[in-house]
Amino acid sequence: MTEIKHSKSDSPSATGHMVQEHAGSAHAGLVGLVALGGAIVVFIVGVTITAATQNGLGAIVIVAGALMAAAWLPAHYLVQPNEALVLILFGRYKGTITDPGWYWTANPFTKLESRKLSQRVHNFTTPVSKVNDAEGNPIEIAAVVVWRVVDTAKATFDVDDYDDYVVVQSETAIRHLGTQYPYDDFEGDRVSLRADPDTVAQTLHTELQKRLSAAGVEVVETRLTHLAYATEIAEAMLRRQQASAIVAARRKIVEGAVGMVEDALELLAEKSIVELDEERKATMVSNLLVVLTSEQQTTPIVNAGSIY
Repeated sequence: MTEIKHSKSDSPSATGHMVQEHAGSAHAGLVGLVALGGAIVVFIVGVTITAATQNGLGAIVIVAGALMAAAWLPAHYLVQPNEALVLILFGRYKGTITDPGWYWTANPFTKLESRKLSQRVHNFTTPVSKVNDAEGNPIEIAAVVVWRVVDTAKATFDVDDYDDYVVVQSETAIRHLGTQYPYDDFEGDRVSLRADPDTVAQTLHTELQKRLSAAGVEVVETRLTHLAYATEIAEAMLRRQQASAIVAARRKIVEGAVGMVEDALELLAEKSIVELDEERKATMVSNLLVVLTSEQQTTPIVNAGSIY
């Protein structure tokens, strides 16, 4: 008994050989109908010969007609719009039919392995995953993925189950996305999951497309559908968000107040309304800042006498 050995270079994965999609060929369904009618005619002729001559020739013709009819009857295919028919014969890829219509193949064995693939748009929502963001905070994240098959050869031969492949790779990409960015950027100088949804969605789309290209799948759209801190830290992070918002708001108020004070001093100096020494300027700045940045309404005291 001869032992057959396969070297590593003979494997498709080692050589990089991939099945390339190409157009398949099949006859119009009407041709198959005519062929089936011919087989029926042959069967009837055999019956006639048997009845007239009572010899073995009629039986042979009957068997031939019956075999042709039995072989050609199931070899018909209906291809719907946005549907593809992958033709396979004895383990070999024979092409893909994407034009909708009624088709027939003369070889009945094609029916055994050929399969149909939907090229319609699919969408699904990934389950909520708990991951740590870029700052180590546990968050919950999920997304919707819209996709469709564009290369039927890759979807059929390069992956075992392209539906399952899409689901698993989508979940993996979502988890990786959650670790790339912080949930929120309190400093305002980085991309975050909450504040930059378009950038995050584009990043997810790009990564997922790279992962699913091996299955002949095109990613139409991706979008986050769920984003939240994990339950155990949600309350603490909410307080942090509130505190950060208050600090940011106060910073804006102070910046605006300082600008107004600068404008006031420049205008007073320009108009020569009053001459202020450094001590009086400091007092005036202090009073204006108190008035402008106070959270409660201030009640100024009017000095009707000398400013000094």
